[in-house]
Amino acid sequence: MRWTRDELRRAMALYAVTDRGWLNGRTLEQDVEAALRGGATFVQLREKALPEAAILEQAKRLKALCARYGAPFVVNDSVEIALESGADGVHVGQSDIQGRDIRALIGPDRILGMTANTVELALAAQAAGADYLGVGAVFGTSTKKDARPLPLQRLRAICDAVDIPVVAIGGINAGNLLKLTGSGADGVAVVSALFGAEDITAAAAELLAKSKAMVAGNG
Repeated sequence: MRWTRDELRRAMALYAVTDRGWLNGRTLEQDVEAALRGGATFVQLREKALPEAAILEQAKRLKALCARYGAPFVVNDSVEIALESGADGVHVGQSDIQGRDIRALIGPDRILGMTANTVELALAAQAAGADYLGVGAVFGTSTKKDARPLPLQRLRAICDAVDIPVVAIGGINAGNLLKLTGSGADGVAVVSALFGAEDITAAAAELLAKSKAMVAGNG
């Protein structure tokens, strides 16, 4: 199916990025379903440690799970796994698009997400066919050691410069999320604030409510 821009904009509200490091004996599907029950609106499989065949099988299972909840599902970095698993799309960084036309590889109907942290990169990503942007790290992050906090005014400038949805990412939690009010972001992407929570479903519900309040206050 082809997700419309308005559908994707709404799906940015609570964008869940998986992290196997928080499983504590549970399966990734269990944690993702807990997040979806609480209101997660989008899921990205980010998996660096497993062999490719295992990532593919994980992607197939998560795609089926997300489909039951009506949430878009994308794979981080790997166009090949996204296509083989039937994922709704792929999310790539700037280094992944050098010399590659990702839009041509995935076709017109799959979702293409791109990372950008400057207005110039954001406009280039939009021109390259991106359906949405991941922008950050807005508060810094422990998941990427070289990530520096991105000034709020730059996030606002990026949101103003592009027509496609923008999701803010990087160190976001229930305590600081509302600081993004007025930025123009359409939602937040979270990792540890969701999957590191004792009660993932409750954490998702709280984060979604605050994200919706943030978006409503962007006006």
